Amino acid sequence: MSSRRLILATLLAAVAPLAPAAAVEPPLRVVASFSILADIARNVGGDRVRVTSLVGPNADAHVYDPRPSDVAAVANADVLLTNGLGFEGWMDRLVGASGFQGRWIVAAADIAPRPADGHDDPHAWQDPRNVIRYVNRISAVLAATRPADAATFAVNAERYRRELLALDARIRRAVDSLPPARRRFVTSHDAFGYFARRYGFTIFAPQGWSTDDQASARDVAALIDQLKAGRVRAVFVENITDPRLIERIAAEGGATVGGRLYSDALAQHGEPAGTYLGMMRHNLETLLAALRSP
Repeated sequence: MSSRRLILATLLAAVAPLAPAAAVEPPLRVVASFSILADIARNVGGDRVRVTSLVGPNADAHVYDPRPSDVAAVANADVLLTNGLGFEGWMDRLVGASGFQGRWIVAAADIAPRPADGHDDPHAWQDPRNVIRYVNRISAVLAATRPADAATFAVNAERYRRELLALDARIRRAVDSLPPARRRFVTSHDAFGYFARRYGFTIFAPQGWSTDDQASARDVAALIDQLKAGRVRAVFVENITDPRLIERIAAEGGATVGGRLYSDALAQHGEPAGTYLGMMRHNLETLLAALRSP
């Protein structure tokens, strides 16, 4: 080829249109009802999801009042993630107002609920084995929604399942070192029943499964009597509730508040209890510190 032809061919190659790159789909828009579910979804979805939590850190989903911005968030979501078991009593109204057309994951749909005051206890995430079932359901629906990312979701889910199994084993080992007589405590509302059933605790609370319940004078007096008699080891406030009732019960019962437990919401991002795994580790350490004391 002559030098002139070589130069011409080089110029033509330089200006030829590039082959179009394969389009990368944007992350799935996932709206979770509350912060604990949002964290679980981020662990399964990784960078292939963009997760919004309607009820934020340290906030009470039992009494949440959706905002106009929540209607828009749900309307634009590809996937809606809720707990179920009656936890989000406001969700059906929100979905109806939004006209949501995406996939709806009810994380606890296949979990046999623990009965609580004639109602299904919705706090199933307090047992890490139940969260594994959440992960399975979330992974399957995300894969069905975005088949191209199914392998990524499967890898993420398997990694997170291993972490949850390790968490469950860690809690079991720690609690086994605690005499059964010391596994009794008081919290603000009946949110730790699945935890108690899994690890052998007895828990008392002035409020029922929902923080919207009113504590009766009779129940409060009974808790104070339990504390005075030394039948309950410790009293804990919760991050989502007003601590004044629990503090009064502890004072009148001659007990001290053993710390704060995270029940229905995570701490702020970056804090030790800002993830589900971190929340469970924090709760374990807080419980053991109080229940092991003389």
